[in-house]
Amino acid sequence: MTDQPAEPRLTGSLRNPNLRRWEASEYLYLTRGWKIAPATLAKLVTEGGGPPFFKVNRTPLYPKVELDRWADEKLGKLRTSSSDAG
Repeated sequence: MTDQPAEPRLTGSLRNPNLRRWEASEYLYLTRGWKIAPATLAKLVTEGGGPPFFKVNRTPLYPKVELDRWADEKLGKLRTSSSDAG
């Protein structure tokens, strides 16, 4: 028995290495439990601070590797108190 949670089963287009914006939103929810709307990802494209993406014609594609890296950076380290330095 391991302490690691079970890996979510990704179906359909979520198995692709690069995801469209709505798929990236769903991927982050399934793998991280984060509800981040596709519109929020779109806003982060213009303001900065979002996950890296490719642009194919007019379509942004988010590599799953970069979504995972971005999510890890956003989480930061575990803390034991709200007064821990961030």
